[in-house]
Amino acid sequence: CETCSKEEAKYRCPRCMKYSCSLLCVKKHKLALSCNGVRDKTAFISVNEFTDLNLLSDYRFLEDVGRTADAAARHCIVHSPATKRLLYCLRNKARGCNIELKTLPVGFTKRRENSTTFNSMENKFYWHLKLVFPHCHAEYTLKGVPDDKTLADILKPYIDPVESDPVVCQRLKIYTASPQSDVRILMKIENRSRNSIRYNELDANRSLLDNLKGKVIIEYPTLFVVLKTLKNDMVVLGQ
Repeated sequence: CETCSKEEAKYRCPRCMKYSCSLLCVKKHKLALSCNGVRDKTAFISVNEFTDLNLLSDYRFLEDVGRTADAAARHCIVHSPATKRLLYCLRNKARGCNIELKTLPVGFTKRRENSTTFNSMENKFYWHLKLVFPHCHAEYTLKGVPDDKTLADILKPYIDPVESDPVVCQRLKIYTASPQSDVRILMKIENRSRNSIRYNELDANRSLLDNLKGKVIIEYPTLFVVLKTLKNDMVVLGQ
């Protein structure tokens, strides 16, 4: 026993790994070392000492984190009248712009992700936006995109050969190497059967708000950036 140094040790503290012989010594060591006796699930373990038991422990820890996050998302404050009032206001403002905005119930991924807001002072939407580049299997999420920004300006940091980030440019090189006239921006039409998926083609020179008018949006817009020569499997409405 590392506390009394008299009796044979029977217990080992999960927190500090000290050996104890009895409940009395356990309590003494906790008091002396300010130890709570709870195993540190995030303690560093070297690769040489890492075992299957540690792997299982990490997996269970991640499961606990997931359950805690899900419980927080379902907390009563999420369902409070204030939250519902904000969503109603957001849908109402969108309707005034001729946009049918639909929100999902609590617990859905898109509901948790959505960060779209409406600034009453500026009378402007700041959209949560997802850009999908299917030819490169790449997705990017943008937050706080003003509704008066053109689609061409939104895409510049991604596919413009001069202004785009070098890392992003390398990943999307099939787009940056193609003429800008070949780039098409599509948005999936909602509320259609799965065997009849169609897309609206958007105008890159017009603002995000103008492009969203007259369309149905579930939580936030998802824009598909494709090349004219490679979009054979994505049928535009009317074709």
